[in-house]
Amino acid sequence: MGRIQFAAKNIAFGWIGNIATLLLGAWLRQVFILRLGDTLLGVNDYYTSILTVLSLAELGIGTAFNYSLYGPVARDDREKIKSYMLLYKKAYRVIACVIAGLGLAIAPFLKYLIRDPGSNSWQDLTIYYLIFLFNTVSTYFVAYKYSLVNAQQKNYIQTNVITLTKIVTVILQMAGLAIFPDFYLYLFTLAAVELLQKIFVSAYLNRLYPFLTEKKVEKLSEEEVGGIVAQTKALVLHRVGDMARLQTDTAIIGAFIDVTTVGFVGTYNYVISSVSNFVNIIFNSVLSSFGNLIATEGKEKQYLMFRVYRFLACWIYGFSAIGFYCMLTPLIILWVGEERILPDVVIGCIMLDYYFKGERIVLSNYKTAAGIFEQDKYLALIQGAVNLVISIVLVQKMGLVGIYIGTIISGLIANLTKPVIIYRVCFGKNAREYFWDSLKYLGVSGAALGLVLLIRPIAMADVSVISFILMVIWITVIFQGLFLLVFGRCEEMQYIWRLLRERIKSRRGKDA
Repeated sequence: MGRIQFAAKNIAFGWIGNIATLLLGAWLRQVFILRLGDTLLGVNDYYTSILTVLSLAELGIGTAFNYSLYGPVARDDREKIKSYMLLYKKAYRVIACVIAGLGLAIAPFLKYLIRDPGSNSWQDLTIYYLIFLFNTVSTYFVAYKYSLVNAQQKNYIQTNVITLTKIVTVILQMAGLAIFPDFYLYLFTLAAVELLQKIFVSAYLNRLYPFLTEKKVEKLSEEEVGGIVAQTKALVLHRVGDMARLQTDTAIIGAFIDVTTVGFVGTYNYVISSVSNFVNIIFNSVLSSFGNLIATEGKEKQYLMFRVYRFLACWIYGFSAIGFYCMLTPLIILWVGEERILPDVVIGCIMLDYYFKGERIVLSNYKTAAGIFEQDKYLALIQGAVNLVISIVLVQKMGLVGIYIGTIISGLIANLTKPVIIYRVCFGKNAREYFWDSLKYLGVSGAALGLVLLIRPIAMADVSVISFILMVIWITVIFQGLFLLVFGRCEEMQYIWRLLRERIKSRRGKDA
């Protein structure tokens, strides 16, 4: 099976899983609000954010190991794979212990990190937190095994396991909330199902890769270990900076505004992340294929594929950003009620960062596949510092808008610097063409947004299911029509047309 076939399979299974978890997750969130309330929803989202920050202890070791495995997997060098996987296993056990220690150290200070927890006692809030901590720590005893699966471009295996686990968990949690609405039961259900999943995954992957259980394993050379250590050192700085930029918004909201607002923002983020996961599946599913491409193909082929990859990102993220901006609030009104909506200016800031994040995902994924970690190792630290300073200062003056202004400004630093590094190191080119294309893509998306906003007051005079569907159709027709009109004949689009024609011919040949 080739790179395109693996990527297509990963995308297909990713979409199927995402549809299932999206629908069930939306239903669960609605039942949660009705049975347990907005405050506990905010606590749930807040603790999820804190534990994401604690996962900083992983420090990019997983990324470094995944990159190191691309070569041995492409050569089918099992002895080398065994060596890397053993080192990975030991590293992740240490990481699990570190996260557990850090998590327990934070527990006594929760009362200073949560503003206005409602009627929940601090004892209960602490126990809730410890259950979240257990779920996070136990993950690291299995997670390292997925690195081999993903290096072989079989991301769909991990996707299917996560999807099935989510389906079972949501069904059991909704049944529990309907019969006995208690947050402890909700959390213990999640912990029990995920623990069983980890036991199953460990046994399944041992059976899939029996050589991983062999006792005789050669040690990696000092040079090979040194390469991983050097990459990890650079990734440490990336992870610290990314944490300060990407994972602190929720903490700032909980500390400076209130935990209930965390739940309101979390509902918007749930919709954005659930729908955008369809987009992310496309771009993340080809990451391992890019690693294989870089290991086996020349620079010109790499450059063409990067441009196609980036073109698709601007196309899809532009369309979804406009759709989110116009349709998020009507969806929230129809779903959980008008009293839980956010101001348009806040949504606008979130969507502006979302659009630019689409470009950053392309840049970061390609850098990861190419193993470029050293050249911009301080960039994420700078971004994190900028985000924290601006967000903390402005939240006290402007509220939620101030937090997202800090997020936008810090993110743009990467949009301006990473292309320069990638073009110089990977392609030996000047990044001038990249920035010119960025302006063209942004200009077309801006023009499409302007046309949509002219139509919206007429098409959505009132919020209903019918007007919602019609507005989605208007957005689709306007954006896709304008984008194809401007870029339908560009080289990137011609490559996509050619690829589609070849796939159709191949399908017809098989059917014949």
